[in-house]
Amino acid sequence: MQIEDVLIAPGNGAFFYDDQEAIRSGAIQDGFIYVGAPTTPGFKSIRIPASSLSVGLVLADDTVVWGDMMNVQYSGAGGRDPLFNINQISKLTSRVVAPRLLDVDACHFRDSCTKLFEPVEHQRLPLAVEYGVSQALLRAAAHLQHKTMAEIICAEFDLPLPTCRVPIYCQSGDARELNVDKMILKAVDVLPHGLINSRAKFGVDGQSFIEFVKWVATRTREIGRSGYQPVLHFDVYGWIGLEIGLEPQRIADFICRVAAAVPGFTLNIECPADFGSTQAQIDNYARIVSILDDRDSSARIVVDERCNTLEDIRLFAEAKAAHLVQIKTPDVGSIADTARAVLICKANKVGAYVGGSCTETDLSAQASVHVSVATQADMMLAKPGMGVDEGFSIVGNEQNRLLAMLNRRRAQVEKIG
Repeated sequence: MQIEDVLIAPGNGAFFYDDQEAIRSGAIQDGFIYVGAPTTPGFKSIRIPASSLSVGLVLADDTVVWGDMMNVQYSGAGGRDPLFNINQISKLTSRVVAPRLLDVDACHFRDSCTKLFEPVEHQRLPLAVEYGVSQALLRAAAHLQHKTMAEIICAEFDLPLPTCRVPIYCQSGDARELNVDKMILKAVDVLPHGLINSRAKFGVDGQSFIEFVKWVATRTREIGRSGYQPVLHFDVYGWIGLEIGLEPQRIADFICRVAAAVPGFTLNIECPADFGSTQAQIDNYARIVSILDDRDSSARIVVDERCNTLEDIRLFAEAKAAHLVQIKTPDVGSIADTARAVLICKANKVGAYVGGSCTETDLSAQASVHVSVATQADMMLAKPGMGVDEGFSIVGNEQNRLLAMLNRRRAQVEKIG
């Protein structure tokens, strides 16, 4: 077998783990911290520095390939895995995962994932473990076969080598105005996220949010280059439902009002409401999508909350319960399932957005780029972190390097042919 040893190294995520329920309940910001007691199990304070855990596979030629485990910013919310506990994850990886890794054929990515991620005592491994280990396995297969990670995905899922870039979406964090300017100057494809995660940011009847949307559109016209036309994408963390109510018709009416305020732009609204369960989310999102489609609206619904695993994504896509599905990579688990999720969305004519979290790392972001490009997702998140420049550089540069290598590979094949 090609894997001779397994290394584990503690690490940092690129942002913080936040207690979403405490923030939604009105926790006050004091500088960069939130004041008050946490409410989500596992949190000792409302905002905690994100941790990660690297797993390294020592191959027969002494090459070490790595993958990074972590959870998303709002761990423990919306049906997600609980807060990342580096000590528990490290012990589980050493006890269960490492012995399995020594007994797989690392040349075969999907088969390795299938064998490795079998349940333990009838329970699925933590999704963070699947995510990090699958990244390392993908890098191992790429190294052993002298290919890019994207080529491994293409070969194992019977996909053609891609020729097109995937649009990149940046998120602003709380430094909204400053980071919007950065995004516009860098001609980001999709912007700005906005972090509309509190009543103060959403405003009474959503008025503060609407004003921000209008400002982003105006600013784009003011300082953007000629012909620049980004997609405007806002994550409202369920606040339309919290402020306007959970009636799909009223939510659709509000979204149409927002879209009408920025004519000429495609408008993505992520997580307009949280209906409390996956099935309720599917039923009500499908109604909102139908209403918007009947009105020929320029607004599109993006699902995030209650749509975590591959099976969740399948249910939403088949029900047409979103125009665009965020495939939140650490919540999906194995990065092989991220590829499957994109293909499921495409088969159901639903948009596929390979997302993730600001809490991720450079390694997880780079692996996500390869899967996004190989499967030709509709857009992908600039990650990790909340600073725009760093995530946009990591994801954008990795994509450009990858496409250059694939173009060379294609030219070699054509020359031989």
